[in-house]
Amino acid sequence: MRKVYHKILHIAGNVITVEADDVAYNELAEVRTERGSSLAQVIRLDGRKVSLQVFAGSRGIGTDDQVRFLGHPMEVSSSEALLGRVFNGRGAARDHRPEITDDLVEIGAPSVNPAKRIIPRNMIRTNIPMIDVFNTLVESQKLPIFSVAGEPYNELLARIALQAEVDVIVLGGMGLKYDDYLAFKRTLDEHGALSRTVMFIHTAADPVVECLMVPDMSLAVAEQYALRGKRVLCLLTDMTNFADALKEISITMEQIPANRGYPGDLYSQLASRYEKAVDFADAGSITILAVTTMPGDDVTHPVPDNTGYITEGQFYLRNGRIEPFGSLSRLKQQVNGRTRSDHRAIMDAMIRLYSDFKSTLEKQSMGFRMSGWDNKLLKYGKRFEEEMMSLAVNIPLESALDLGWKILADCFDRTEVGIKTELIEEYWPKQG
Repeated sequence: MRKVYHKILHIAGNVITVEADDVAYNELAEVRTERGSSLAQVIRLDGRKVSLQVFAGSRGIGTDDQVRFLGHPMEVSSSEALLGRVFNGRGAARDHRPEITDDLVEIGAPSVNPAKRIIPRNMIRTNIPMIDVFNTLVESQKLPIFSVAGEPYNELLARIALQAEVDVIVLGGMGLKYDDYLAFKRTLDEHGALSRTVMFIHTAADPVVECLMVPDMSLAVAEQYALRGKRVLCLLTDMTNFADALKEISITMEQIPANRGYPGDLYSQLASRYEKAVDFADAGSITILAVTTMPGDDVTHPVPDNTGYITEGQFYLRNGRIEPFGSLSRLKQQVNGRTRSDHRAIMDAMIRLYSDFKSTLEKQSMGFRMSGWDNKLLKYGKRFEEEMMSLAVNIPLESALDLGWKILADCFDRTEVGIKTELIEEYWPKQG
């Protein structure tokens, strides 16, 4: 029988403090008031003083209300019945359907022992040329999408959720506008992808502590599905909102702030989530693709800066497109040598020529006379942006490679593209 404590020592924001014995970090508690009850989570231990973050907020809580510790941390179901369902940040149903309480597992468990992992070796196809051709997504990879507010990063995640060749999608939303949540749900439902998707959604109107639990909820479920042999893609948006929630709680707890007010353990907090990406030697895999918005488009901001040290590259989303310069999948060499013999050659040649196109644009803007070669580059750059870089393009990898050859053949002579003769002979489009 768990003890019930009737004296709350301190209330600050949504954090309450009591004196209690035999309590563990992250343990759940029930706070009972005249208005009803709410869950709370232990976020600090200082001797017998226990600080708890109240999920529903501290409004209406008095110092003589009851606190009962439940003896276990937050848990989430890993049942197959989760597929097609939408939950909030504490695992309660958001879709007005019955709660699921079987196959419960603890959230926030340690990442997988490296001895149980294998080297990433399989491509995840998305049918987006700027990913499949130029920065291939690899199974068990952890990649952020660096962006700024206003860019269509949630639309990009929805497209990837629809088209990625995986078994299960776990979508974790943090601080989402309600319209964005509805857009995710509507898009997945209309295209038949909701049946393979589990959604954990925290909106901007929900309690801050629930925002902190969304990644752990999502990754705990993803890990259980992966252990059953499923290829799982975990999509998280937005990790900057997660970090801001960490900052808000650390300020409430009067912790000494680090860079720009964020807690000193920001790196560890982010790494403990990203390191859940894994390819099991004898089961499935977890791949993590997470949006990180950059306030003021500042990549030195603490959240993207710390993220860059943890992850295996990044995608930059600017002007509605994945930029080829700066975007990098460090694991693409693991797979793009086994897709098609011309993959690396097309990738290198098209990016090199696009770089030359950017230089030509600068010359043109300064009033220099355009040569015949410059005019070819201008024609190529426009075609590349419209037919390859646009996120509206939806074609398989092989079709994208064929399209790359066609663009090159329409804009240049075969001797001008810098590709090996044997590949030119095999893949250069036949005239007429």
